[in-house]
Amino acid sequence: MNAATDTAPEATPDGLTAPPPAIEVRGLRTQFGPQVIHDDLDFQVEPGEIMGVVGGSGTGKSVLLRTIIGLIKPAAGRIAVLGQDTGRLRPADVRAMQRRWGVLFQDGALFSSLTVEQNIEVPLREHTRLRPQMRRQIAGLKIGLVGLPPDAANKYPAELSGGMRKRAGLARALALDPEILFLDEPTAGLDPIGANKFDGLVQELSRALGLTLVMVTHDLDSLHAICDRISVLIDKRVKVGTIDELMQLPDAWIQDYFRGPRGRAASASGERRLRHGEAHAGGLGVSKADTLNVGGEREDA
Repeated sequence: MNAATDTAPEATPDGLTAPPPAIEVRGLRTQFGPQVIHDDLDFQVEPGEIMGVVGGSGTGKSVLLRTIIGLIKPAAGRIAVLGQDTGRLRPADVRAMQRRWGVLFQDGALFSSLTVEQNIEVPLREHTRLRPQMRRQIAGLKIGLVGLPPDAANKYPAELSGGMRKRAGLARALALDPEILFLDEPTAGLDPIGANKFDGLVQELSRALGLTLVMVTHDLDSLHAICDRISVLIDKRVKVGTIDELMQLPDAWIQDYFRGPRGRAASASGERRLRHGEAHAGGLGVSKADTLNVGGEREDA
């Protein structure tokens, strides 16, 4: 087994080889000086799953996401993404792995001096040698994919509404046709209708493109509407399950979170909200055929 593939695939009952988890974290410890954020934390996300990540303030939700993608170095533990131990990758392999995931940071994190089209082209410039015309074509495709109008391409972030900035950030996260999307508070700051539409869009893209999603959020409506399972950060570790499974646990924070007034309201409106979101986000006609092989065409020397 080479240094880049440290997760051995398991055999299924029918003798076929099962794919490795999309994300597998074992024994993770993160800390800043003497402050320990996570301690002996295990976390696993299956291919094609939409995993929500919640927890109280200061429990390290965004820290966990940033540690998985390599922005924060763990003090201990092992992280494997798509079957590869990220701690043992060579620099060239790290860059190759970065092409396989996309990240939507809070509020889109767009470059204010670049247009939407130029923002989407940033990962294409960094990870490919595509000709400018092809980069623009891909940017236009991604703009349409996330439901933005074509004229958004030449606008700057300051000229966009909050919801449009989120969609532009999502388009950039999708630029390299990733297999995994990391979303950090994707509906924060959006009104209920805008959040509803964004949830519907994310779920449709996940289903159509076969994406695995990890979503840090405080939005109870999003958890009920689109997440397959939820990881709750408590006492420096995680408890994982569906909402129904988590609500059976005796933990006081979990009970307050899911059974409190807002939790009950989100549960009651979950199915209705999802149907409404699909009506707004539907009709995109998204399919894998709508993506381009971003490594297939190179600049002339």
